[in-house]
Amino acid sequence: MDPKSAEFTADNPLRILGFVFEELSATRVSGRLAVTDKCCQPFKVLHGGVSALIAEGLASLGAGIASGYKRVAGVHLSIHHVRPAALGESVFAESFPVSVGKNIQVWEVRLWKTKETEKKKMISTSRVTLLSGLPVPDHAKDSLDQLKKFVSKL
Repeated sequence: MDPKSAEFTADNPLRILGFVFEELSATRVSGRLAVTDKCCQPFKVLHGGVSALIAEGLASLGAGIASGYKRVAGVHLSIHHVRPAALGESVFAESFPVSVGKNIQVWEVRLWKTKETEKKKMISTSRVTLLSGLPVPDHAKDSLDQLKKFVSKL
């Protein structure tokens, strides 16, 4: 994938793991991930760091949109791992704002494992606190336009 493409800009680490966005807005960010070898720890379950990566990524994207496409930076992540998701399972993730202020935002992120025959079961819940409205460095100014294009496609 072209590093200047909108999909790359949205969140390259999540893209590499195979995360697929379903919704991107100022009030909700969601998507899915198939649990593959790329995201498992040695015991063939989803690595806790991947759950944290998803939490930080979804909250940051939502906060960026909510701030009017200004730069945001995570300053605190708290995550509780409730149950494992095994190799071959599917994970659904969603994030929504708890508080959106001018300078600070707090987002809740929940991950569930899903199967067609069962109800979803929560695997983790997170809170992400972000600074918002930060200036965008000159070298990254075009990233905001690409992100806006990606958001408009969903």
